[in-house]
Amino acid sequence: MHTEGGAARFRAWWFAGGEPRLGALDLGLMLGFVALLLAGAWFAEAFFTERNMSNLMRQVVANGLISLGMLLVILTGGIDLSVGSVVALGGVLFAGIADQLGIGPALLVAVSAGAFAGFVNGTIIARFKLQSFIITLATMGIVRGCVFLYTEVPISPSHSAFRDLGATLIGVVPLSMMIMLACYALVWFYLNRTPAGRATVAIGGNEETVRLAGINVQRTVATAYMLSGALSALSGAILVSRLGIAQPSLGFAYELDAIAACVIGGAALGGGGGSVGGTLFGVLTLGVINNLLNLVGVKSFYQDIVKGAVIIVAVLLVETKRRKK
Repeated sequence: MHTEGGAARFRAWWFAGGEPRLGALDLGLMLGFVALLLAGAWFAEAFFTERNMSNLMRQVVANGLISLGMLLVILTGGIDLSVGSVVALGGVLFAGIADQLGIGPALLVAVSAGAFAGFVNGTIIARFKLQSFIITLATMGIVRGCVFLYTEVPISPSHSAFRDLGATLIGVVPLSMMIMLACYALVWFYLNRTPAGRATVAIGGNEETVRLAGINVQRTVATAYMLSGALSALSGAILVSRLGIAQPSLGFAYELDAIAACVIGGAALGGGGGSVGGTLFGVLTLGVINNLLNLVGVKSFYQDIVKGAVIIVAVLLVETKRRKK
């Protein structure tokens, strides 16, 4: 009886067009970001220069796309540890066939390969009700192995337009940044204005209630992982275009920064909480931290300490606010 009532309430919410509860940024986190910008202006004269701002925008694109896909998975209550390997897959495929097929077809093949890898992940997890951590940990190794089977040496295409995707500037804004923001807008629309997107959010809150409401949970979860794979592969293609070379070791440990960006942006790792805007905020926060520490000459291992501390503080703020609610 209680379950039927829950299903009825879910249907009422669903067909009334109510907004899914995707979370909100904590005021403390926003003030912390403003403080970071002020610190950048104070400690590094080059921080607000046009050149550095363009460079910063280029740098955040890779993590921005991966984090966006990771958000979709986290909203369902899962986690995707294979995204770093899928970045490498997308990057080496794009670079490896760009000269033969051209830039557009090569990009389509790379993104499709990433989407397929994500679809396999999501289907196995949803169909057999397995832990996403274990399955994606396994596919992380499988995909990375496939990348090394494809090539053990760096690939540097000779196609004249290969660098355009990652290096082109439109004014002071990189083309890659515009692509990333377009992806964020599309995912926002998907989560907030489509039944499948609303189901993605609802599954993380209460999967059984969603199932009783007649929603195909397996298909919805598989779609979330598929989009994560596609966005990760796109990230890899843009990254190798910016660098001019694709290495099979590309994307190592990128999943950690993606998870961190989602958490900083208020996503709940248990599912059901998180937002596109919050994830973008988390991506920008990590990007500013990395950029500022590089400008002031902080060594890489100190940077890891600082980032770790920022993540802990962000998690404490978000969880404290959530528990009060």
